[in-house]
Amino acid sequence: MKKTALLGLFLLMALFIFAHDHKQQQQSEPAQSDFDATTQSMSHNHHHEMGPHMHMSALRTPQTGDDHKAQELVEQARQALEKYKDYNVALAEGFTIFLPNVPQPMYHFTNWQYAVGEAFRFDPSRPTSLLYEKKGNDYKLIGAMYTAPVRFTEEQLNQRIPLSVAQWHQHINMCKPPKGKELEQLGKNPKFGLNGSIATKEECQTAGGTFVPHLFGWMVHVYPWEKTSDAIWSVERQLKDKPVAPGHNHEGMNHNQ
Repeated sequence: MKKTALLGLFLLMALFIFAHDHKQQQQSEPAQSDFDATTQSMSHNHHHEMGPHMHMSALRTPQTGDDHKAQELVEQARQALEKYKDYNVALAEGFTIFLPNVPQPMYHFTNWQYAVGEAFRFDPSRPTSLLYEKKGNDYKLIGAMYTAPVRFTEEQLNQRIPLSVAQWHQHINMCKPPKGKELEQLGKNPKFGLNGSIATKEECQTAGGTFVPHLFGWMVHVYPWEKTSDAIWSVERQLKDKPVAPGHNHEGMNHNQ
């Protein structure tokens, strides 16, 4: 009973932050049932360029101690993640595979308790998601994803991971299609979704869609077994990893906080 009460209090605190900072965004969040078509679209349509639906934190001038701090984080992450090379350990510890039946270049195993915790603290040993590549029926661990609330300033992000080393990203300006037009996201030149040509609220309203300013919150990937800093904090690799659609929320990773 005591553990249940504490968990309930923790969730209420997270929900309070969510409602206080982004009430309007919460009202515009689409339901999961709306995105079956978008799931396929985003899984097979990854872009390398930023475009109007991606926002990156600014790369800062290196400061004394930045490299050392970033290296310490990488070493902590590498040590903590080692056990998850066996993906069954991840599943046993509460990580859930995001859309396991949808082919993806990178699979997220997400721990919703850690996701909520990211709004309050940063712990390299407790990432929101573990990142895997699928090899037949097995999964190969390649890295982890950390998250932060969308309300965070770049200075707050810099306190977590130096912005001279790593860049965080957000998925932004998405127009959810009106009911009955979900399949249009699968076309070659879609108007809706994170690959769509619509990127403003005005255009979205004119098209009958629902505008979503921020999809999730801030995210950053780390690939701790790579050899160079650029590869460990690879921006290009991050840009390849678009979410499938809002509402799927990386299994609890809703950070519109």
